[in-house]
Amino acid sequence: MAKTVVFLPMKACMTADASLLKTPLHALHLELGARMVPFAGYEMPVQYPAGLMAEHLHTREAAGLFDVSHMGQLVLCGADAALALERLIPMDVADLGLHRQRYGLLLNAEGGILDDLMFVNRGEDLFLVVNGACKHADLAHLRAHLQGACELHEQFDRALLALQGPRAHEALERLLPGVSQLVFMTGQAQAWQGHALYVTRSGYTGEDGFEISLPPEAAEGFARALLAQPEVAPVGLGARNSLRLEAGLCLYGNDLDPQTTPVEADLRWAIQKVRRTGGARAGGFLGADVVLGQLDGTRALRRQRVGLVGLERVPVREQVQLQDAQGQTVGEVSSGLLAPCLNKPIALAYVETAYAALGTRLNAMVRGKAVPMEVSPLPFVPNRYYRG
Repeated sequence: MAKTVVFLPMKACMTADASLLKTPLHALHLELGARMVPFAGYEMPVQYPAGLMAEHLHTREAAGLFDVSHMGQLVLCGADAALALERLIPMDVADLGLHRQRYGLLLNAEGGILDDLMFVNRGEDLFLVVNGACKHADLAHLRAHLQGACELHEQFDRALLALQGPRAHEALERLLPGVSQLVFMTGQAQAWQGHALYVTRSGYTGEDGFEISLPPEAAEGFARALLAQPEVAPVGLGARNSLRLEAGLCLYGNDLDPQTTPVEADLRWAIQKVRRTGGARAGGFLGADVVLGQLDGTRALRRQRVGLVGLERVPVREQVQLQDAQGQTVGEVSSGLLAPCLNKPIALAYVETAYAALGTRLNAMVRGKAVPMEVSPLPFVPNRYYRG
């Protein structure tokens, strides 16, 4: 069998050393023959013996199980927790319904993105999931700005699994009866063998799927029970990256960073009307002047995130420069690879706004060669979230 070459985003990886942490599933990964790599301070599986392509396609066709325990889980408690969090993110938190989930962006004073996250209103608290590489900085940022407004508890020891794919609900329903009643961006408390779980229905692949938060002592047993289901196979970081890119989803550290605003990142949809100019709770968050100005058009955008499709079968990776027909540099690729489901190069990139229109032709400079690409709609592969 041909060797699979795996490309991981360079900015997300770290140099291996003895201080790397291990998730509760580390022994299981080794037992399954995973190739382990350093990622966000943890030793994580990049792929299993089946290889990246097989894992990617299996997730699109059935169900893939991902260990995402490196991510950070946080809880905000108190009567004022929702309004307190609204001081740090431009999302509507106060009006979020019970067991509803929303995508959020943690901003700095200049409107730059410190991290992207998911948050759920669980009634007695707000449950946040942040990126693994950012979780300690996020925790410090939240503590500094929320001090006295609400209680903040980190749960970095809890495990987190993601089960993704069109048959994920079939497999998970056998272990957690009733979970298939969830719809996209909702959650529910569950129990398994006496352990308290919390399950949400969303995902990072564009497919229907679930995220399961559970105690570390229950993680391996629950993962083994899932892998015993005929639909489920283990999937590593390599396919997780290719799946999310086909879905047009951002990776923090590549497509999002503290110098990039939500509007530049084409994440306008994530900012609800109530937080925009004229809304009942407009502004009031860090970086509001910049972000609302860009939304209103009173502040010019420097650049815009776009999707690109290659017109030749030459993979285009991150940090590749983009040029116009006259050879002027007008942007840079932030993520890119050869899409397994499309068999063509795809990329996310930031370009000057004059070059962001659909159908615009640009040249990616790959090792001195001009590779033609075209600005394309996102997502590259249609999303299949379950909305009921």
